[in-house]
Amino acid sequence: MTVRIPRPASRIVLTDDAGRVLLFRFDPPDRPPFWCTPGGAVDPGESYEDAARRELLEETGLAADPGPEIASKLAEFITIEGVPVIADERYFRVRLPLGADPEGIDTGGHTALEREVMRSWRWFDRAELAALEEPFFPEDLADLIE
Repeated sequence: MTVRIPRPASRIVLTDDAGRVLLFRFDPPDRPPFWCTPGGAVDPGESYEDAARRELLEETGLAADPGPEIASKLAEFITIEGVPVIADERYFRVRLPLGADPEGIDTGGHTALEREVMRSWRWFDRAELAALEEPFFPEDLADLIE
């Protein structure tokens, strides 16, 4: 049995005015590619809301307050660093700020490892999400989009 490390995490369901959701494509060397919402681990002493705000800025360049928590999930997986975790993930809905360019996502805040494995990003509408052949997380993402 694999020992999993507890990992509190915040995830952002970022939508634009067209109702599309932003996903990042991960292409790690040890597993097939997959898509995921922006977000990441909560730092020690940080709240889930503060982590959501920080991760949104680091991963997209957007400074915005997270809305209310819209979902929580427990997820078991191996991080891109190779650590088996059980993640207590809290989801926050954020709307792209009015007038912001959906194509202006700034990935300059990504870590070196994120730059290696987070190869691209894309906005998906519900139909495109349903037709996506690669896995995406959370699997019930369509239910979390407004």
